[in-house]
Amino acid sequence: MRTDHRLTILNVAYPLATVSPDCVGGAEQVVSQLDAALTLAGHKSIVVASQGSKVSGTLVPTPVWIGTLNDEIQAAAANAVADAISSALYRWRVDVIHLHGFDFHRYLRTCTKPVLATLHLPTAWYPQSIFSGTRSATFYNCVSASQAGGCPGCSQLLPYIPNGVSLDRFRARHAKRDFALALGRICPEKGFHIALSAAKRAGVPLLLAGRVYGYTDHETYFAREILPRLDERRIFIGPAGIARKRRLLTAAQCLLAPSLVPETSSLVAMEALACGTPIVAFAAGALAEIVEHGKTGFLVRDEAEMAAVIPLCRELNPEDCRAAARQRFDSRVTVEKYLAVYRSLSALNTGNYVSPLDVPSIPQSSRGALGWSSGEAFRRAD
Repeated sequence: MRTDHRLTILNVAYPLATVSPDCVGGAEQVVSQLDAALTLAGHKSIVVASQGSKVSGTLVPTPVWIGTLNDEIQAAAANAVADAISSALYRWRVDVIHLHGFDFHRYLRTCTKPVLATLHLPTAWYPQSIFSGTRSATFYNCVSASQAGGCPGCSQLLPYIPNGVSLDRFRARHAKRDFALALGRICPEKGFHIALSAAKRAGVPLLLAGRVYGYTDHETYFAREILPRLDERRIFIGPAGIARKRRLLTAAQCLLAPSLVPETSSLVAMEALACGTPIVAFAAGALAEIVEHGKTGFLVRDEAEMAAVIPLCRELNPEDCRAAARQRFDSRVTVEKYLAVYRSLSALNTGNYVSPLDVPSIPQSSRGALGWSSGEAFRRAD
């Protein structure tokens, strides 16, 4: 570790999604959080991400891929990321490489640097060979207790680091209006067709905000399952930037999250709570950890139960939701924990290594070891 403790961290995003404070994907939002916080704290932040990404540190851009995102394009994108990593390692003395894409195993060529790979997706979606521990300087972490509980045994799996959101960015207050909201990447596993059907069954308007990426199954899902369910009261409004998303989350009666796969985390659910809005969700993975049934939302089993509880959300106290966000989902805590792991892993470069397994956990009440409020990094990045 350098004597001035100034770290150089290379964050590597998934190549087929841009990084910015307004991005849709949870993994990309985490990259944006870490980049902004590292830069503000005086560290060197380098980000490998798609051209057009907006970062606080230094962007090493990879190509934007046009057309259907098929296997050939995904392979070419992975090769471009590998080239960008090699270029960054040649230009800068990097302390730690932090990988975020689900295809991160394709990126690393011959490299001796310490690597942290954050598993943002269900662990069953990754090649199980990554858990064999064949590369001694590569470590993994999950983003929730439920995800970590289902992770294959691995000697290089670190304690999970829960995701969080910038509370200051979601302090706006708007009068509640009579609509439900669904928000996120439009793809089959998010189950937004169920949200539309549940809202119609409950007789309430629903706004669906999000982006349809150019994967064949995503586009087919949108055409077959989403478009037929839209009407004058169930409306698709496309992607929502931070300002629009904040208004929607604050004004909505509830957020519907009918995920059909075990969610490893849900930043949009955390954002909804920060805005004082309860969540109606299937108890899929980490959603069951986030929602306090009957207090900050409801956990349901199917479309009928979702429709039945939507009207009940009017009776929940928005301040209970905001308090839960403050106590449990502050991104400042997330960043502090990653910084502690970065410092530990960087010592592998000098031999003064302290295992990240031995790094004490940072309590939720931790205050500003980086010296910034939970929203300051994002205000500077905007």
